[in-house]
Amino acid sequence: MMQELNLPAYKFRIKEEGAKKYIFDSVRKRFVSLTPEEWVRQNFIRYLIEERKYPEQLMAVEKQITLNGKLFRFDLLVYRRNGRPLLIAEFKAPSVKISQDTFDQVVRYNMALKVERVVVSNGLQHYVCEVNYSTNSYSFLKEIPEF
Repeated sequence: MMQELNLPAYKFRIKEEGAKKYIFDSVRKRFVSLTPEEWVRQNFIRYLIEERKYPEQLMAVEKQITLNGKLFRFDLLVYRRNGRPLLIAEFKAPSVKISQDTFDQVVRYNMALKVERVVVSNGLQHYVCEVNYSTNSYSFLKEIPEF
């Protein structure tokens, strides 16, 4: 049984092979190893789809991209319908405390993507901000805006 998170409860397809558990990722269309971080990611993806109305078909999970010659890997990227990045999310295991330094690092790391919204979550604490590129600043929001 995985840890209860500070998100609504969702049903998942989970299978066991030997001592390992796997969860079906509907974005990647395959079973992936069920780690604490993956548990947070899958629950948060369901939250975005079910509660905030983000289209699953506009999501990309654990992809690498090159920007300005640098390689970036993101946990979740949601695109606008025009193909431009809208929201990027970084997930941590519930045991990992999210500090201001962690959030600052994620925001700086992803400034090159020019996303409007940055989310950091360990499943228990969620932080979301909107980025203002004209002032190179960001402000925290109380909740993730609907798509």
